[in-house]
Amino acid sequence: MKILSALLTFAVITALILLAIPVLTAGLALVVIFGCFFVWFLPILLILGSDETRGGEKAAWILAIIFLSWFAWIFYFLLAPIKPRSRDYRY
Repeated sequence: MKILSALLTFAVITALILLAIPVLTAGLALVVIFGCFFVWFLPILLILGSDETRGGEKAAWILAIIFLSWFAWIFYFLLAPIKPRSRDYRY
């Protein structure tokens, strides 16, 4: 009787593991997809929050990131802002 209950328990656990594999795989795939999207979207978020550029220049850098990807992100770090801001020393 103990052997039968052990085999039944083993069969139930094996079935549950086999049923859980697709669910875990789908969850892992979603995590990877959202992670890749976040890595792609991160430069856009950093440019939006940056004080280096303003207005149209910021929009141009974001469009460059969207269409040229990480090359534009490297250029942003090297070149932004394209024209220096005037300093206002009023108190």
